[in-house]
Amino acid sequence: MTYLHSMICHTEGIRAVRPPIWRGLDGAVGVYWEATGHTGAQGYYLSPDPRIMIFFNEVSEQIRLTNEESAPAPRYRPMTRALYVPAGVPMWTSFTAMHRFSHLDLHMHSEKLVRMLSPSIGRSTVLSALRHPVEVEASRSTQMLATLLVEELEQPARHPAHAEHLVASIATGLLDFTGSEERASGRLTQAQMNRLNALVASRADCRVSLPDMAACVGLSESWFAFAFKQTTGKTPLQWQMARRLELCQDLLRSTNLSIAQIAAQMGFSDQAHFTKSFRQVVGQTPAAWRRMSAAL
Repeated sequence: MTYLHSMICHTEGIRAVRPPIWRGLDGAVGVYWEATGHTGAQGYYLSPDPRIMIFFNEVSEQIRLTNEESAPAPRYRPMTRALYVPAGVPMWTSFTAMHRFSHLDLHMHSEKLVRMLSPSIGRSTVLSALRHPVEVEASRSTQMLATLLVEELEQPARHPAHAEHLVASIATGLLDFTGSEERASGRLTQAQMNRLNALVASRADCRVSLPDMAACVGLSESWFAFAFKQTTGKTPLQWQMARRLELCQDLLRSTNLSIAQIAAQMGFSDQAHFTKSFRQVVGQTPAAWRRMSAAL
């Protein structure tokens, strides 16, 4: 039986440059879009079913997203080229620059997907994976599978089972099945850490608030702080400070910026604060570390 999906979608400043190509399958609907978004364009999307988005061109510099209503700009994160959005999870997008893009949307029936994947993966593992979002850069194999599926959407040449198995293969490659053990032990999954790394990397000084970090992975602040410490052995503040100081070391090594300039650029209150933090973690003052690095 062909599955029919429903979705709430509101956009401003985004237009299709050609009619979408779509095909209904048993348990899924595939839609291929080519569109353009203007600077400041926005979108809101909410589906009662899980869905996958695969972009065929770079979008991280032009499109940002959040799952929080009325979120301020700093809480938006870069769009990745492969996303899994669980059922009922809203998404808001915003364009920072005009951009033409193409992507494959896969709307899937949850129970059908569970029946397809459970024999090889296990029902409980599949159900757990379906509840957790994934945002990654699409692997070569995922891109190839998505390309093959778009060809089948546009010009069906084989039995529908071929397209349905392509959908299952894309889902198998993208869903976070490896996270079940981590979630059971109170640790963050690799997919969640990837999202945090992308969020922190998007800030010039690597500074992100605890509420923003918790929202990025869909956890409460208290549970996030516990799970983060279980995963990394550090508090979120300690982890961010280590990232900031790594960037400071790069600046000390590769630029002629003064220590005061580096302190200001990386968000320290003053040079004394920078020096104290650097010495506590690295074991030397920034000036001593720069001299040692230059001598090596």
